[in-house]
Amino acid sequence: MRCPQCEHTESKVIDSRESPDGIRRRRECLECEHRFTTYERVHSTPLVIVKRDGRRESFEAEKLFRSVRIACAKRPLATGSLEKLVEDVENELHRLSKAEVESRIIGEMVIERLRELDRVAYIRFASVYKDFDDIETFVREAEALQAEESGTRKASDQLTLLPDDVPRLADRRRRRRRGA
Repeated sequence: MRCPQCEHTESKVIDSRESPDGIRRRRECLECEHRFTTYERVHSTPLVIVKRDGRRESFEAEKLFRSVRIACAKRPLATGSLEKLVEDVENELHRLSKAEVESRIIGEMVIERLRELDRVAYIRFASVYKDFDDIETFVREAEALQAEESGTRKASDQLTLLPDDVPRLADRRRRRRRGA
């Protein structure tokens, strides 16, 4: 590392911190004692996604997050659950240690996680990912999900849209009519 002041090649690290850009290091030149900051970034092999039509593009976690967020729109999900889902998928992709991954594999990873996270978001994502051709395909997928749920887990595992202690709109109308 060259000092920006005197161009001496030796410096010592005074402080290191993680930052969004990588690792931030405060350095001091051993020659002129000038202090300067450097940023270090770990270079991993870029992950390339092979699309269904054979096109290749680099993996973008933000793009995956956007598609998952659309599927989960207006769903009562825990804060940070979508970020964690995308982070888990990205980490699993890197653990595969492959330079190229088929988009199908990413879709399966997301679907698997959405099935556990939220059934409605799962169906929304699956309808685009699996390219449902007609209503019957959509209904079959929903029925399979419902059958799987009744066989393996209770409906109480799913977050409720409205808590039971929140009065329903119809109940409020009835109370107003009685009170008037």
